[in-house]
Formats: sequence, C-alpha cells, structure tokens
Amino acid sequence: MTAEMTAYVIEEYGDPDVFAETTLEVPDPEPNEIRVEVAASSLNPVDYKIRQGALPDFAPDLPATLHCDVSGVVDAVGDNVDRFEAGDEVYGMPGGAGRQGSLADYVVGHAGTFAHAPDSIPLEESAALPVVALTAWELLADKTSVDIDDEVLVYGGSGGVGHIAVQLARWFGADVTATGSSEEKRDLAERLGADATVDYTETDIETYVAEHASGGGFDTVVDPIGDEHLETAFEAVRPYGTVVTTESSAAQELDLGPMHANSLELGVVLVILPVLLGDRQDRIGEELADIAALVDDGAVEPHIDERFAFDDVAEAHRRGENGDFLGKLLLVNE
Repeated sequence: MTAEMTAYVIEEYGDPDVFAETTLEVPDPEPNEIRVEVAASSLNPVDYKIRQGALPDFAPDLPATLHCDVSGVVDAVGDNVDRFEAGDEVYGMPGGAGRQGSLADYVVGHAGTFAHAPDSIPLEESAALPVVALTAWELLADKTSVDIDDEVLVYGGSGGVGHIAVQLARWFGADVTATGSSEEKRDLAERLGADATVDYTETDIETYVAEHASGGGFDTVVDPIGDEHLETAFEAVRPYGTVVTTESSAAQELDLGPMHANSLELGVVLVILPVLLGDRQDRIGEELADIAALVDDGAVEPHIDERFAFDDVAEAHRRGENGDFLGKLLLVNE
C-alpha cells in the first residue's frame, strides 16, 4: 500500500485562497536525495510571487507544492547519501522554486541543499533561516567582503533579509546603519546590532550619509528591497564602494551612469539559482552549515513575528503581502 501525506497545493495562480489541502503520495528520494518529515516552513517574497504567477520561470509544475524553506527530521536517504541518516534534524532550501516544495508532511530534495539544523534554537524556528540567511550571507560574504570598521548601510534592517544582514555585518565588525520606516522597525534593528538607524521617510540621503558615513558615503550598501531603493543606494555609497542587491528586475532598469562615475561595484544575488539549475547545490548546504555555526555561537538569530499552522497558509500569505511585520512569518506543520 502506498503511503500518503497531506499537502497544500495550488492548481492555478492567484490570490492566497488558491491554496487547497489535498492528499498526495509520499515521495521517495532519488540516489542523491533525502526525504524529510517536515516540521516547519516560512514565508518569503519568492513564495507569494510564485503563487501570484509573477515568476512563472521559477514555479514548479502545477499542481504545485510551494515554499522554499524547511526544517524537519530526516526520514529516508538515497543510496548515494552519506552525510545524513534517518533521525537527523536538518534545515534547508530543497524546493519550492523549480521543484516541489515544503508545504507538505514530507519533502525530498538534493542532499546538498540541507545542513544539520542549529542546536541552540528550536527545530521549527530554523525554518525561518534558509532563504534569508543564505541571501544575507551571499550579499555580504560572496558579492563583497566586509572588514572591521567598514561602514555598512542596510536597507530594511527589520525585514527578512535585512534583519539577518544587520547581524552578519555586525559580526564581521562593521559599523552598521539600518533604515526603517517605523520606530518599531528601527528598535528591532538596534536590538540586533545596528549602531544607528534612520527613518528614510523623514530624512534625506545627504543628511544621513553626512551623519553616519565618512569618505563621501558608506563602504557597502545592502539593498534587499529594490525599486527606488536601488537607485538611492548609488547616492549613499562612497566612490569605489559596493552596492549589493537581490532585485534583478530593478537592476535591469538601472541607469549605470552613477556606477561608472564613481567606479562602483554591483553584486546581484539569486540564492535559489542552484535549485533552479539543479547544479552546484552543495554550496547551499555548505553555507547553511556555516550559518548554523553562527547561530549556535550567538551571532545570528531569526526574529519570528507570527506563527501559522500549515492550514492557515492563505492567512500567512495575506499578511506577508501586506508587509506589516518584522523579521519572518513561520508556518508550522501541526
């Protein structure tokens, strides 16, 4: 008899109410894969953009099980896997973009897209980390290098990627300034290690650059938001500095004149690319192992604003699209 599981799928693109609870066969791992009994997932913008139909090139085949982030317990391993065994607590980014994701009782994925979960936080909470922590890590450690006493500006310092970027930049020894549109957001960024915060809705760029940066601007500007923020980043960075971003659509429309005029570097991160390509997936697990060590050392922690059950996924997506939250929204497989 074939084992079955509960999953939350979309059969078409649309608003949050397109999610439907269904029963699927429990997938078997391929030789290089593991199967994980899912404890939790979390919500990222890529998840609701795929659900909307805004990212068709990233979407799994319909009907689709969404969500990239996962934490859980290894249930079975493929023939070629020796890094994990049944019973291991893991977290990872195995699917949700390009292949079936984690809004189900079980998920399978390439073993390279997982790492052992941090020991110092509950297993469920580690599901809040993969996409945002990998993105922040690649922005700050891959696309640039941050040194002690560098001046780093993080846009959206209380957001998903931003609140991890603040902590990583602080761990690298930087002098961190974070932006936030409300006192609550700025307070969180300060608690997580920002040396200064800026209300960008009330303060113009020239003013906060003059107050918090030397040498004509910040050494590095971290932009996980895009839109007009990417344009202002080139005003806030110093000559020969670096702007790093997650927003390829904003970068495509960018006037590169300021980059040339100030000899700037621009780094763009698409953290799910190894899953989409089915290539270089081991880099995900290697970076997640480093991130788990930072969590256990007390350098990084996820801030979870609200928890939802899997059967409340539509409500979680509505809140995510509204944007009125701090850090991450967690979904727990109850």
